[in-house]
Amino acid sequence: MSRTGRRGVGTDRHLLTLVGPIVVLAAGVVTAAVASLSRTPPASVREIGTFTTLVFMITVGGVVKASVRIRSTTHSIAWVETAVVIGVAIAPASWVVVSTMLGVALASVILRLPMIKSAFGIGKNVLIAGATAALASVLEWPGASPSLSHLVGVLAVVYLAAALLDDLLAMPVIALASGTGILQQFRSDLDLRIAGFGVRFLLAACTVLILRADPRLLLAVPPLVLSLHLAYSTRVRSRTEQQAWQRLARATDALNVVDLDQVLTTAVTEAAELFSADEVEVELREGARTVRGSAPGVAYDGTAPPPSDVDGRIMPVALEGHDRADDLGVLRLRFAGPVELSEREQYTLRTFASALCTAVRNAQAYAELARVADAHAYAATHDALTGLSNRRHLLDEGTAHLTTRHADGITALVLIDLNHFKEVNDTLGHGAGDQVLIQVAERLRGAARPDDLVARLGGDEFAVLLRALPAPAVAAHRAEALLTALHDPLDLDGMRISVEASGGIAVAPATGGMAELLRRADVAMYQAKRAGQRIATYAPARDTADLGRLTLGGELPRAVADHEFTVNFQPIVDLASGEVTGAEALARWYHPTHGLIDPLRFLEAVERSGLLPAFAEAILDQALIAAGTWRDAGFDLPVSVNVSPRSLLDARFPGAVLARLRAHDLPPDRLVLELTETLTLSQLDVVDRVLSRLRDSGVRLALDDFGTGYSSLSLLSRIPVHELKIDRSFVTAMETAPEAAAVIRSTLDLGRSLDLTVVAEGVESEPQRRALWELGCAAGQGHLFARPLPAGALLAALQRGAGGRPGALAPPLHDTGAVIRLPGRRTGGPRTRPAAPAADSRQP
Repeated sequence: MSRTGRRGVGTDRHLLTLVGPIVVLAAGVVTAAVASLSRTPPASVREIGTFTTLVFMITVGGVVKASVRIRSTTHSIAWVETAVVIGVAIAPASWVVVSTMLGVALASVILRLPMIKSAFGIGKNVLIAGATAALASVLEWPGASPSLSHLVGVLAVVYLAAALLDDLLAMPVIALASGTGILQQFRSDLDLRIAGFGVRFLLAACTVLILRADPRLLLAVPPLVLSLHLAYSTRVRSRTEQQAWQRLARATDALNVVDLDQVLTTAVTEAAELFSADEVEVELREGARTVRGSAPGVAYDGTAPPPSDVDGRIMPVALEGHDRADDLGVLRLRFAGPVELSEREQYTLRTFASALCTAVRNAQAYAELARVADAHAYAATHDALTGLSNRRHLLDEGTAHLTTRHADGITALVLIDLNHFKEVNDTLGHGAGDQVLIQVAERLRGAARPDDLVARLGGDEFAVLLRALPAPAVAAHRAEALLTALHDPLDLDGMRISVEASGGIAVAPATGGMAELLRRADVAMYQAKRAGQRIATYAPARDTADLGRLTLGGELPRAVADHEFTVNFQPIVDLASGEVTGAEALARWYHPTHGLIDPLRFLEAVERSGLLPAFAEAILDQALIAAGTWRDAGFDLPVSVNVSPRSLLDARFPGAVLARLRAHDLPPDRLVLELTETLTLSQLDVVDRVLSRLRDSGVRLALDDFGTGYSSLSLLSRIPVHELKIDRSFVTAMETAPEAAAVIRSTLDLGRSLDLTVVAEGVESEPQRRALWELGCAAGQGHLFARPLPAGALLAALQRGAGGRPGALAPPLHDTGAVIRLPGRRTGGPRTRPAAPAADSRQP
């Protein structure tokens, strides 16, 4: 079996190093053969016919061949060695060598092979003819009258030598021309080559036996060779197509992955193998991405590919599906020479491109799904405004760390809350508030260490999880550094704003996990706020928000059902006369086991539970019952009840309040609802509607803790109230802090201008009472007059009076008739005691 090839672009220098020695050796063999032939030329007609037939048979064996393309080189499987072996059996060695040279040369001319191909084919086959003739001579074959077994056996040895020499000479050249390995070439289609060897050997044996019987039958050999060649070529073509479809199936199956990088890498390498291309390039329009490579792997992957090193034929095919709805890019096959794909190869190329298009679309869709899933996962664990971790991520990461920690140090949590952040929102707007939060987050992130986890828990509350600390004291040092990062003013559109913050530090406990660590840090932070400190470390001795509070929270339903919540009343007194003008209802919980429980320990739990409506109704009922009792006793006093902000979010709340007033037969103006936390509530339309309906129905409204924020002024501009209550902190500080007195004075001026009653809370001493009265404050409440009392005890105190005056709890600041009452005093006092006329001046 002989092989020839076709290349379309010149010669390769490396090929010359292999082809040159073969041609030189062949020239020597031809020279010796021609010299021998000149001494014993064909003399008779029969000898000339034999020589001519031998040349014709070799020519036909070189022209009729099966072609196989490897990359840009087409390799042919010929029958020359069969004709050579037959020639050795019927003619002298010199005849065989010369006829081989002439026959292969004629075949090269007929096929129009390039010079280097022709030279290689002639040289290779001449060497095979010379070597085969020499081996036959050594073996004394065919001999005068050999036996059949000897003839066939020696023929097999001679033919095997010719076939092996053909492979030995052809494979290095083919491997170099196609860029494949010699061993790979040898294993390629080995079964077909063995089968072809058997068929051709059988043909040679039959031919030799026929010629032994009658040499004139030599002319029948070429048709027989042609028939066998057609059958063998059909077999080779069928096998090649079968392998091609199998490779296509494997290639398209390999594309069935969801990673786009892997899809493109597979496409490049599989297409190079499938189409025997020198280079494959995939260009995607989305992202202008280009991937280029060959069978060994990817050589380039990027957006600006350099010029290709393969200069030859380019076969592009669009990456579009069967419906041709998409145009994702283009697949390019590059060959070093001119190559024409067969019809089957063109269909295979279109099928592969369609499969690649589907694989790219699937990979892109999967990547988008993965991106969306990652985005959702990120959004679920991070704060949308600041990009910090959120509460859920902090708890998950902290729990995982506390679960897996061993000897990696101490874990601590710093909780940071911005002071007066609501004032920023209310004064500058939520946009400015958001900018403050973003800048605070950036500063905390910058001050934290790589191992720290910075999170925003919500609102203006941040947390930093400190890990692997060498000692608990380091946590306090790190917390100070975090708060120091917030010390410098923030820049909001050219405006400098200072932000103050309070921090709480807690070291991870042995039990309780992350939830308990967060609770302890929260306790420490509020300890810092209450103490007016910048930062505080959790101290168990000062922890009032312990598990006992949670236990009490679980008992709330029973406490409401068993009427364990009661109401005490603190009287509101006319500062000038000492007469009681009203009373504020204060809720108390008398627990059957724990006794009296402070409201600070249960009110927050009530608001978070679903028991708020029932709790509020119970307190309101007791307050109205007390007011009715006092009225029946001759003291028609209004009663003040604090309202939870959550109640104001319920549109049914006004109806419930008015229904309770009707049930107790009290006019609406005998009830004063005290409002708190109005910063956020004043921005809700439903709260505006609730308060407006209550006021329009006659219920009086009071603004509690006035002066502690800007929210009060915001509410006054939307829901007119009847009464302002000065926070006790200003009353306590008025004697030593001019600023506190200034706040009280401005509040009183505002009350007079709006015709509002002003009540001072926390009046503890006579100097405070007199100072408030001199500033123009008409009413006050505090321990100076009475501590919170049950309804019956307050009624007894009213009946008993002070200085023989029922309804009074303190002596007057002046003699009767000596001073004209100040304007803006609390109206709706005891209806049995009308107020004196108002005037603009006052005398001690």
